[in-house]
Formats: sequence, structure tokens, C-alpha cells
Amino acid sequence: MNLRHDALYASRRSPVLAENVVSTSHPLAAQAGLSMLAQGGNAVDAAIAAAATLTVVEPTGNGLGSDGYCILWDGTELHGLNGSGASPAGWTRERFASHKTIPFRGWDSVTVPGAVRSWVTLAERFGTLDLATLLAPAIGYAENGFIVSPVIGALWERGAEILSDQPGFAEAFMPGGRAPRAGERFRNPDLAKSLILIAETNGRAFYEGILAEKMAAHARAHEAALSEADLAAHQSEWCGTLSTAFDDNLLHEIPPNGQGIAALMALGMLEHTAIRDVPADDPIALHLQIEAIKLAFADLHAYVADRKYMTDSTPEHLLDPAYLKSRAALISIDRAIAHGPGAPKAGGTVYLTTADASGMMVSFIQSNYSGFGSGVVVPGTGISLQNRGAGFTLEAGHQNEVGPGKKPFQTIIPGFLMKNGKPKMSFGVMGGPMQAQGHVQMVLRTQLWDQDVQTAVDAPRWRFVEGQQVACEEAMPATTRDKLSSLGHDISVETPDSAFGFGGAQLIERLDDGGYVAASDPRKDGQAVGY
Repeated sequence: MNLRHDALYASRRSPVLAENVVSTSHPLAAQAGLSMLAQGGNAVDAAIAAAATLTVVEPTGNGLGSDGYCILWDGTELHGLNGSGASPAGWTRERFASHKTIPFRGWDSVTVPGAVRSWVTLAERFGTLDLATLLAPAIGYAENGFIVSPVIGALWERGAEILSDQPGFAEAFMPGGRAPRAGERFRNPDLAKSLILIAETNGRAFYEGILAEKMAAHARAHEAALSEADLAAHQSEWCGTLSTAFDDNLLHEIPPNGQGIAALMALGMLEHTAIRDVPADDPIALHLQIEAIKLAFADLHAYVADRKYMTDSTPEHLLDPAYLKSRAALISIDRAIAHGPGAPKAGGTVYLTTADASGMMVSFIQSNYSGFGSGVVVPGTGISLQNRGAGFTLEAGHQNEVGPGKKPFQTIIPGFLMKNGKPKMSFGVMGGPMQAQGHVQMVLRTQLWDQDVQTAVDAPRWRFVEGQQVACEEAMPATTRDKLSSLGHDISVETPDSAFGFGGAQLIERLDDGGYVAASDPRKDGQAVGY
């Protein structure tokens, strides 16, 4: 790893090196996680405290109504947790017969929220501190308020413009009739009460008690399908991981219903290209990555769904080395191609990462999907609900077709890198369809091109959109963009706050001599901290 003292790219940050580290998208959440480590807790305790705090201080990307996923190294073994929820039992195809697509906002986009159960599941198996201690920072910020930060303030205003008419949204998130601005204090006492109930009941109130009753009652009042039975049935799933090799690196991702498999497919294709022969910022290096992602995304959208429903094309089919090699053969080094899906079978989100001196490393992500999610907030609870149901399709016969008790396709993915059988890097790049693409960019920059984690985070990013369309950050040199255009890519330049943007990355890499180096994305308000 090349730890630079001179910034290769425009940056406001240096990497953080310490024995215990936390990196999140908000400073208060990072400090909450670090405080757990200082109290004798481990990396899992730190992750839960940071995740809970983010539901308060970054409501633009997550809340108690989020879903969550985790990959963690416990010191000897790697574990994967799928904390996403399923659709309500009443979500039959007939329910959406009058729709062309699943609603993107409102109650008919809400599936069972899984984040709270994922906290409890992680704490019970790997944590050392009680839930009341872990949620204490979040409760304090909800009760006493916190000062809104600049990036979140801008996203809050944008969300309020879209969602002010959704049930409960204005009452919860628009005090005085508008979104709070950066520098203003925001309090959420209803959310504090819910967090206290969750802590007192070890999460049971959310799925079987008073909070579950309030969610279900609000759903019925708006003729929605979510019920007490749907909530009570939810459990987190220890699902393991899927992996793909690139040289002596092994990238691990959570199995579908998420998009992590696209990062694995793209990396597996790049194994068979000339990418090792070009430097990190060479236009050909970007071109090869873009083409691999295009191929992976074509298969992603054609085949990926709830794992139980992937019967025609399974993850094993999609990751078969021979198949990936055949897909890589479609990549031309001198022109862009609009790729369709292959035949794999023969015939805003918040991300955080933590690590401790014992060797435990945690990669955790939770999200409402699009900004404040559905826009629905349950009165008297501060519970804002995700809109993950919008990940379903109404295409008849598709493996991701909407159905009862089924997990929708999701974009949120934590990443974890192993090297020569040892933990190397826990990382993630929040931001809708940017995530799998960001994982590939981070792995190659840190492992192939030997960039330190902060340099890799600071580097200009690209994002495949669709067809031949590729969005690039303003910081990418015009000569690079022009070369990509000459290869046939339809290049657009986006500002950091455009559309899904280019994500928000947090990385922790393990050092060979012990300790860690951590980075936090300057595109967000967050920070990496340690001691």
C-alpha cells in the first residue's frame, strides 16, 4: 500500500491509522461507534451504535424502517447476514393489476423493515455490550437534538419537496413547515421513545409489541397490506457469502436478493482482460471496467431476485468461471458495446465499517432505498419506512416478479475482501446502482494499483447508467472523458449531488504489521476515527 503524503486527487482528508477504527457517513455516528470501543466493546458493538445513530442524524438515507446487511470477520471466520424483509402476505400480483410498475412511494412500496432485527441478531451472537448501551447515543441525539450537517441538509430539502404529502412525513421531518437547514438543531422525541422501547425489549416491541401494532394500524388506515403477522414473521438470515477471485484477492458479497453478485461477476470478467497492463486512471482501464459492469448489469436485471426464486439461473450459474470467461471475451478493448443478458445456465443509503484491536472487522449497510424511502412515517413513533418494494417487477414470470412473502431485488451491499486466506478490507460504496460499480473501482484501486484507501476514495468516479450512457464526475480530466467518448461511450458530466451521484465510500484496510488504515468519502459529511 502506497500511503501518500501528497494528495494524488483533490481531497480534504488523510487516511486514519489506528488499532481501533470506525468509518461512517456522519461524524456523530462515527464518534458513537468509537465510544463503544472505548467502553470495552468490540467492532460489532461499534457498528450497531453507529447504525442506530445514523437513523437519527442521517434520516435522508435510513431510519428504523430500513433494511440492513452485514459481512463480518469474527477473528477466525467470515459471516454474512441478510437483514432484509419480505413483502406483505397480501402482495399478490392481483393487488397491483392496475399498475404498470410497483409504486415508488407511499404504503404500497413498503416491505417488512429488517434493520432493527439485524442489530439484535448481531448483538446476540457477537456483541459484548447490552442494547441499551449501544442505543444510548442515538437516543440522546433524538431527545436533545443534533445540528444538521451540510450534505444532509441539502438532501433533506430535496426530500421534503417530493414527500411532504406522504402520511406522517411533514409532521416528523418538516418542523415549522419546512426541512431544517444546515446549522439548525433538529429533535425527534418520538424516535427517541421508539429507540428506548427497542432497547428495553431487545427489539421485540418493533416486531411483536406496541411499535408493530402502530405500524400495522397505520397501514390499515391507508388500506395497505402490512400486518402484525408480517412483522412477527420476520427473521434475519445468516446467509454466508459468495465470492470471486482476482489474482490473490477474494471479494465476498452477500448472496441475492442484492446486487453484490454484479460486482463479483464484473471482477471475474476483468480477471480475463488486459486491465493489469494499464495504470489506474488510463482511459482503457476505465473502459474495461465499464464494459465488465455493463455485462454484469445485463445479467443482474434479467436474473437476480430472492435467492429462493432463482431457479432458472442460479448464483452458481452466474459465477461459473467458464461463463465469466465467455462473457469477458465479448469485451472489446477499442470500442464500447451495448450488451444484453447472457445465458448463464446451459440450454438515499448509509454504509459504515468498524474494526478492533482483536482483529474483528464489520462491513454493515442499511437503507431506506431512495432518500427518505416511501416517505411514510408512522405517527407518534418517528419510524420512517423504506420503499424497497419498488425493487420488484410486474413482468410476468420474471424471477423478481412481485409476490407475497418474497424479498425484492435490493441495491444495498456491504463488501469484504480476503487476501491469501486473511481479512484484508471491509468496505462499501452507498448510492443505488453505484454500489456494485463502486466495489469494483475500490478493489482495483487498492489492490491492483496499490492506492491507499483514502486516495482510492478521493479518485474521480464513473457510473454506468444504461445502454452506452456513462456518467463521470467533474473531477475526471477532460482528456480522459474525450478518450472514452472516442471509444463509443456516451459520456455525461455530473455534479456530486446529481441523481444517485457517485456514492459515499467508507473503507478499512488491515495493515500487514497490525492495526488498520481507514478512509471516509469527502462527498459525504462523514469521517474515519480511531485510537
